[in-house]
Amino acid sequence: MMEVLVTIIILAIGLLGLAGLQSRLQVSEMESYQRAQALILLNDMANRLSTNRADVASYVTGADAPLGVGGVCPTGTDAVEVDTGEWCEALQGAAESMGGSKVGAMIGGRGCIEDLGDDEYLITVAWQGMAPISAPPESVACAQGLYDGGTECVNDLCRRAMTTIVRKGNLEAGS
Repeated sequence: MMEVLVTIIILAIGLLGLAGLQSRLQVSEMESYQRAQALILLNDMANRLSTNRADVASYVTGADAPLGVGGVCPTGTDAVEVDTGEWCEALQGAAESMGGSKVGAMIGGRGCIEDLGDDEYLITVAWQGMAPISAPPESVACAQGLYDGGTECVNDLCRRAMTTIVRKGNLEAGS
């Protein structure tokens, strides 16, 4: 009888460990999904800037005015307004909806385009992570302070960000 009790206790501990592993796996899977979505949206805007080189300066939002969740997406008919409007909608998750809510991208997706000078532009996609890890570096200012909440997500510990730099080439003859 004692052996059966010990076996049951060992089995219960093993099953609890397996349940914890499954829970951690789901969080990791969601973090991975969000990172993949951010990369797609980052590349999308980088391609839009490269395609519309003549008006690339018109895309600049600055770090303190991100597009996406919590904002109103630009509307209009010129290329810059169409591009930024579509990117903003994608950041909000317009690609997929559930019960009237946009759920097709990252949680709290926001994007910024900053002018670094010398025809270089920094594109950043920021989103809400599932658990606190570490804040992005201070140089990544997009949506800073917008992901603080609760007891764990303070000091941007739940903010995730991905960046890329787009360089506007000079294609004039003799340059």
